[in-house]
Amino acid sequence: MSTESTASQPMIDYSQCVAEHALPIPEWFNFGGDVVDAYAADPDKVALLWCNECGDERRLTFADIKRASNRIANYLTECGVKRGERVVVMLPRIPEWQIALTACFKVGAVPIPCITMLSERDVNYRMRHSAAVAVITRQADIHKFADSDHLQARLCVGGSAPGWQDWLACEQYGDNFAPLRVGAEDPAIMYYTSGSTGNPKGVLHAARALYVWRTSARYWLTLTPDDVMWCTADTGWSKAGTSILFGPWSQGAAVLFYDGPFDPQRRFELLARYRVNVFCAAATELRQLLTQDVTPYDLAALRLTVSAGESVNPEIVAAWQALTGTPVLDGYGQTETLMTVMNYPGMPVKPGSMGRALPGVTVAVLDEDERIHTRSARGRLVIRAPNPQLLLEYWQDTLLTAEQYVGIDGQRWFVTGDTVEIDADGYVFYFGRDDDVINSSGYRIGPQEVENALIEHPAVRESAVVGLPDEARGQIVAAFVILHEGYVAKPGLVEALQAHVKDLTAPYKYPRRIEFVTGLPKTVSGKIQRNLLRAGTWRA
Repeated sequence: MSTESTASQPMIDYSQCVAEHALPIPEWFNFGGDVVDAYAADPDKVALLWCNECGDERRLTFADIKRASNRIANYLTECGVKRGERVVVMLPRIPEWQIALTACFKVGAVPIPCITMLSERDVNYRMRHSAAVAVITRQADIHKFADSDHLQARLCVGGSAPGWQDWLACEQYGDNFAPLRVGAEDPAIMYYTSGSTGNPKGVLHAARALYVWRTSARYWLTLTPDDVMWCTADTGWSKAGTSILFGPWSQGAAVLFYDGPFDPQRRFELLARYRVNVFCAAATELRQLLTQDVTPYDLAALRLTVSAGESVNPEIVAAWQALTGTPVLDGYGQTETLMTVMNYPGMPVKPGSMGRALPGVTVAVLDEDERIHTRSARGRLVIRAPNPQLLLEYWQDTLLTAEQYVGIDGQRWFVTGDTVEIDADGYVFYFGRDDDVINSSGYRIGPQEVENALIEHPAVRESAVVGLPDEARGQIVAAFVILHEGYVAKPGLVEALQAHVKDLTAPYKYPRRIEFVTGLPKTVSGKIQRNLLRAGTWRA
């Protein structure tokens, strides 16, 4: 049982907390058995409050999740899914998402959470690259898995389909299952994340990562077993793990899960109706919520709002405090590192800072001379290894995994790829990526993914994609396009190219701005100088 330390510990003295922090990693850890099943011992302990835009509601206890996940685990086992094998889970914000992931953990399989906006091409790449043996998705998305006859298990939520097992038909399987023993270093979950070059990378985490996710839930979210947590992150993000599944449930907190479109008034209505104590949303969302009149809503239960994925400027923090009476505490993490730098309740907040390192994590700056500084320096943010929060590896890419680390003065450091400044007090200030990854509304978008889609349009000879500043989204995807001979930049071509990208990849990746050019800035070796395009200092 791994629910022994569920009481939140507000950070009264940061230095003392860091010095006294200890979280021994167990030799064996199965989130399904050691967390979900452990809390299921109390038959009335609520795990999940779900609703949708139509007004449908479901209330599930940990005991409900245990029984349902056991049935899915029995199904997967009967299909031959084994320890360490990959299972793609592409579901929207519905309870079957938590149940499916829990079932995967129980059988020792490695789930790959994916957002439902992925295109068939995106899905096929992940299936091939991961060598997945099973998929769990909704009926509306099974067409994206056309090449799936070879799979051992194909589970469909929301109806039946030829060749697919109906989720509801799994009621026939028994609701008893003994979770497998999973070693702390065994593979446990994999997320795909975009890089500045090439296809998305598979970030593989070990079971130890699922265990230590409770640390940020304790110090940052300050969750208790009496709390309700609502995080609006998409189900394919590692942030969903931090604040929807692993973090809250490890602390015994219930989560609110809303399946519906973004509507500012609806957000406040749900905060009030479900008595949400801790709310997590991206800065893009908070900006839009600030325009609302909240006087009709009782927000007395709300004590804390947190945000991650993109920087929260001081104006948003002040305006949210004035609107709701609660603070916004910014945090920083990556798919590869989990949450690592945060502002904490009870700790002074410096405007513009992401906060200080999570207890158990050592961060520093790597300067241009390859020297390490823990204070009063600016450079690349690095995290000291080994650390249980760090990825196990990039899937099937030992070279890339090794390249993310540097060895200096006998210590090993993970290089995050972000440029920061750490002040004399250890507060970290973010300045941007030192690669070309675009962060738009919290989504990480690799420019090459968009360029690869654009080049397949018959009008496009070459393109370069960058992120440009945008007040609402942080950054927008902008494409500079060279057309083939015979094509001209006539009205409608921009819309046609945008639609083309949407058809080939996830809709959020399409270029919101397209500029037709006759040339692109390049180095002598032919590499596109995206920095000049971002700065607006180059013209063809």
